[in-house]
Amino acid sequence: MRNLIFFIYRYHVFFIFFVLEIVAFIILFRFNNYQKASFLNYTNGVAGNFYNGVSNTHEYFNLRRVNDSLQLENARLRSQQITSYYQNNVSTSSINDTVYKQQYDYISAQVVNNSVTKRNNYITLNRGRLHGIEREMGVISENGIVGIVMNVSDHYATVLSLLNSNCKISAKLQKTGAFGSLVWDGGDPGYARLLDVNKHVPIKVGDLVITSNFSTIFPEGLPIGKISYNSLDAGDNFHTINIDLFTDFSTISTVYVIRNLFKQEQQALEQTLPTDKK
Repeated sequence: MRNLIFFIYRYHVFFIFFVLEIVAFIILFRFNNYQKASFLNYTNGVAGNFYNGVSNTHEYFNLRRVNDSLQLENARLRSQQITSYYQNNVSTSSINDTVYKQQYDYISAQVVNNSVTKRNNYITLNRGRLHGIEREMGVISENGIVGIVMNVSDHYATVLSLLNSNCKISAKLQKTGAFGSLVWDGGDPGYARLLDVNKHVPIKVGDLVITSNFSTIFPEGLPIGKISYNSLDAGDNFHTINIDLFTDFSTISTVYVIRNLFKQEQQALEQTLPTDKK
């Protein structure tokens, strides 16, 4: 206590000066309209910047929650697209089926592991059996196709990337409807090849390539890429077509897994077909 009193006594001149300065500023800003307005504008600006900083910090820490919410919303909207429905035009006096019935729905997932530099590349997702993921489901990004689910555990799934020599996807030209098989030759991860397109089909650089309807994995019409190169040598029966892929496999982080609700029904029916005997 003695030290505190001694400290105040020693610096009492400074404390008196400080108190008088505060009183002077109060009188100045309280009884002079111009100074009062200037002071209020300044303090409002400082307070606004402070609250803006607090708001930005709060929004930054909420980005993960917002991102998850957007993924779920995107998956829901994709499930409502017309391409996710099966068109059933059967309608009689005794059968009142709706014209469209849900055929595809979408499950959002995050990429937790990915490779693009190998001959056979794979992707790991943070969704598994408990989230409704099954083998041989299609995987797409916001821009195009990604691959096919290969193996599933309770909480994770591995995907056979399009950048894999064992991956083959049915695709077609949007303009002509001519179809072929989309494969990757192990080279540039930004390009793939479209095989088995007949030589009589007209091909132009820039034509859009989409998924075909000859698959139980992907809906028809999903974008894949654009033709970047085409050649047809004398004597060849099929075009040599290079595709500039829309999906950038080096940056993908969010994907959607496609579930075909009619897949098992179609496969079960096709298994009843007789096989050729030699």
